[in-house]
Amino acid sequence: MGAMEARAIARGVGMSPRKMRLVIDAIRGKNVNEAYGILRFSKKAASEPIDKVLRSAVANAVYKADQDGEVLDVDELYVREAFVDEGPTLKRWKARAFGRATPIRKRSSHVTVVVDTKE
Repeated sequence: MGAMEARAIARGVGMSPRKMRLVIDAIRGKNVNEAYGILRFSKKAASEPIDKVLRSAVANAVYKADQDGEVLDVDELYVREAFVDEGPTLKRWKARAFGRATPIRKRSSHVTVVVDTKE
């Protein structure tokens, strides 16, 4: 546990983990404000749910500091951990030629973001 660690998890986000990891890799280890900027100007659809998780983690950190009676400067937070796990896959079928069916896998993701203050 760091000085002021807080986390947020979004489960069952309807996007494949592979697509989300491209964006999550860009913000790992960055300062929170820098991460907001990267997500704000990323053209990837994954940046929207990831931005929500990051904002939630920051809000959790602020709340936690308030509960402990400490003063937290949001500018000092950085993304300590950020990863995407695979969620449940919905299996669907698509009609193809000659009366056949091809499986469609609708993948989902679990996004975890941990923010912390640098020591």
